Amino acid sequence: MDTAAANPLEPMATYLVRRHPIQLRSIASSPDSNLHFPLHIDFAELMEYDPRIARLIFSQPDTYLQLFDDAALWAHRIVLAEMAADEKNNVVEKKFIHVRINVNGSPLECPETFPSIGRVRVQHRGILLTLKGIVIRSGSIKMHEGERKYMCHKCKSSFTVYPEVEARNSISLPSFCPSQKSKPCGGTKFQYVENTIVCHDYQEIKIQESTQVLGVGAIPRSILVILKDDLVDVVKAGDDVIVTGLLTARWSPELKDVRCDLDPVLIANNVRRVNGLKSETDISDDVVMKFKQFWGRFKDAPLKGRNAILRGICPQIFGLFTVKLAVTLTLIGGVQHVDASGTRVRGESHLLLVGDPGTGKSQFLKYAAKLSNRSVITTGLGSTSAGLTVTAVKDGGEWMLEAGALVLADGGLCCIDEFDSMREHDRATIHEAMEQQTISVAKAGLVTTLSTKTTVFGATNPKGHYDPDQPLSVNTTLSGPLLSRFDIVLVLLDTKNPEWDAVVSSHILSEAEPDRTSNDEDLANTWPLPTLKRYIHYVKENFRPVLTREAETVISSYYQLQRKSATDNAARTTVRMLESLIRLAQAHARLMFRNEVTRLDAITAILCIESSMTTSAIVDCIGNALHSNFTDNPDQEYAKQEKLILEKLG
Repeated sequence: MDTAAANPLEPMATYLVRRHPIQLRSIASSPDSNLHFPLHIDFAELMEYDPRIARLIFSQPDTYLQLFDDAALWAHRIVLAEMAADEKNNVVEKKFIHVRINVNGSPLECPETFPSIGRVRVQHRGILLTLKGIVIRSGSIKMHEGERKYMCHKCKSSFTVYPEVEARNSISLPSFCPSQKSKPCGGTKFQYVENTIVCHDYQEIKIQESTQVLGVGAIPRSILVILKDDLVDVVKAGDDVIVTGLLTARWSPELKDVRCDLDPVLIANNVRRVNGLKSETDISDDVVMKFKQFWGRFKDAPLKGRNAILRGICPQIFGLFTVKLAVTLTLIGGVQHVDASGTRVRGESHLLLVGDPGTGKSQFLKYAAKLSNRSVITTGLGSTSAGLTVTAVKDGGEWMLEAGALVLADGGLCCIDEFDSMREHDRATIHEAMEQQTISVAKAGLVTTLSTKTTVFGATNPKGHYDPDQPLSVNTTLSGPLLSRFDIVLVLLDTKNPEWDAVVSSHILSEAEPDRTSNDEDLANTWPLPTLKRYIHYVKENFRPVLTREAETVISSYYQLQRKSATDNAARTTVRMLESLIRLAQAHARLMFRNEVTRLDAITAILCIESSMTTSAIVDCIGNALHSNFTDNPDQEYAKQEKLILEKLG
């Protein structure tokens, strides 16, 4: 213990040499000596190895993180000496190594040290803090002065001065000489030692609380995060991140007629992107086993198994089989591929529900948002084109881009309710985002392209009373180009049907009885939300269905038939429709837990498109999507429809 007290670097360096030799060796074998190298360590592992050091790093990160970096250089020299002796290779000594602490799964994951951004208070200042959020703005990369040396005129001793974050990184000199010799010299005049300035890369990002963890009515808070050296340019707007660092404060810039305050700032020690890690950790082997057993049970009647899954979608709404199937296929999506010219063809499907009031459109939107790992819900009236795409904001004299709803939903789902109440200009901005899956920006001198690989799920009311004789674009006031981008457009008409009304009312009344609800895990009846979420994530990640020759023939002949017969609905029958058919067939194959697209999947995709066409080219028996119900024997029902469709297609 005495040696540790005498030299705090020694136990830290010993820990790094013993537990992280591979990282140290890879840093040593890098040829460039001027780069900044990260050395990642696990806080839980450090806590187990030496609780005293872990406690000091947690309670006094300001001092001990700097010491840990020095210890890393010491450990690096030890490993360097070993490597130089072992191998006859030219290893170079490095100048900058930074210890990056990973807090995930450690004892620090408690509400006091892992608060939501809105709960950051003064008591968190000075300890190692971890915040989770989504990057809404990333600033430009700047150079920032890290330290410079001065020499005292009187005693000729030199000392290093560091910038203060509180004073917006300005360097202030001490009032008298800080040299620690036998007695203080008291000198007050200092001279700058030439060529001693050390510069660092410096970037500011802004992170905001994820809207999924907030209650209704809560406004998401944001905080500024400072990144330095190797952490610069690691994340971009729209990324989900976990940031570990030291909370401090700094004076806000001086503006006329604005009071100068201290703003909270997090100086990052480690930044991790968690986009891909959303729910992979959730799916254990026994859950996958459960899925396989489920499909084993329904081997002879696969559609019965599929309907058991679909019943779990929005269980509070009775029936609406077609809508539930469409929502599931949209969430699962097809396979993205790159064609011969190198153009990326999207795999995400888009869905639009057009319907009378009270047909449950918003319910489906909310439920789909719960099923998706990343989702943003917005309404047409409350969204401008800047809020949907990207907005340019001025911060401290320079322009920056702040991500909008479609960019924040990258890799997830963007739900837009009241689609018809958006202004025409705002609707036009999402054309590119839906088809090319990018947003090209030219605002305030910033010209760039952002990624929006998102599924768009819209809901709208028809304009006035829906007229079945008119084309869809007239009934919805949506333009043809926009409608053609939606894979499925379902029209829910509230026609008076006494039998249907009786069944629905009894279902709603039984839902209201308190003792009727049961939350069992029996997958043969209804799937609960967490299981559905895992299932959708699993099939998206693990299945890449390929079209069989049979499926190709069916899809091709259906497309040709549609092109012949489509006169009044020409905006929907474009090549995009063919791509939609392929995507939906792939999604159905994934839903059925398969890696190949069979005739069954192709015909189901045709039935989906048919029910989204107001004038049907083939099936006259589809009827209103609102009154579509789950049949007792779906496999027999399907056999009839398949026979009918194949006859029509010849």
